[in-house]
Amino acid sequence: MATTTSLTPSSALSRIRVGSAPDSWGVWFPEDPQQVPWTRFLDEVADSGYEWIELGPYGYLPTDPARLTAETDRRGLKVSAGTVFTGLHHGPDVWDKTWDHVSAIAELTRAMGARHLVVIPSFWRDDKTGEVLEDSTLTAEQWRQLTTQTERLGREVRERYGLTIVVHPHADTHIDTEENVTRFLDGTDPDLVSLCLDTGHYAYCGGDSVKLIETYGERLGYLHLKQVDPAVLAEVRAQDMPFGPAVARGVMCEPPTGVPALGPVLEAAQKLDVDLFAIVEQDMYPCEPDKPLPIARRTRSFLRSCGA
Repeated sequence: MATTTSLTPSSALSRIRVGSAPDSWGVWFPEDPQQVPWTRFLDEVADSGYEWIELGPYGYLPTDPARLTAETDRRGLKVSAGTVFTGLHHGPDVWDKTWDHVSAIAELTRAMGARHLVVIPSFWRDDKTGEVLEDSTLTAEQWRQLTTQTERLGREVRERYGLTIVVHPHADTHIDTEENVTRFLDGTDPDLVSLCLDTGHYAYCGGDSVKLIETYGERLGYLHLKQVDPAVLAEVRAQDMPFGPAVARGVMCEPPTGVPALGPVLEAAQKLDVDLFAIVEQDMYPCEPDKPLPIARRTRSFLRSCGA
């Protein structure tokens, strides 16, 4: 009898914990008049059938742990991770500023019972204006600083807060393509630095998520589920469009209409036989306030059809 690797609801992804994030509600900033209020986000993410959320940009959700716990508890929600932004390739000179940013978020993350801190590298060009802020290619010395300072961050966050850092390859940063992601992973200590694989960003930059999971599965600590629209991506590449305008153009699309196919990604992750969060992040900044909820409901239904 022929066998199949397709997932069905009966072949549940028992090691995968699905959630969503403020990003999927068009939230990129702590305060922005174009974004939905945080109370609406919490109401709607719970209504969509998710149990897990990320903190999003620090200051969007309440930063008082008691208040945030009360708000999440009454909606049946739990926090999976916080998010920080870093420019560690600049070396020790940026450490103090970086730690000031990280420590407050790590404190709230720990207080909410989460165990992960998603680390996003700094952009080499402004995601709104497209202004080039620095060279898109790192020097050998900058690579050395990036890897050693990220290891330092992983050690400090673990020792002080009991959290694991998961580094998020991201469009318009220096950790983006397959070449740069693998160089980063090969240059960092697996005991200190894990990977947050964002399937949309990796596809945006030409990578194959299933291949990465199969090759570097022991480094995978977290997943962001996202798809790109291939037609829009082709326009983005042809116009060398910055990430922000690309998102506004609709490059990140609702599953399952884009790539990569998420079923095979989830299946590959399940085969690792470790507990993993898989957090939906459909970049939609800016978006109309009534747009996210129907998409979130459909996406949660789609993931259930994949077994998650």
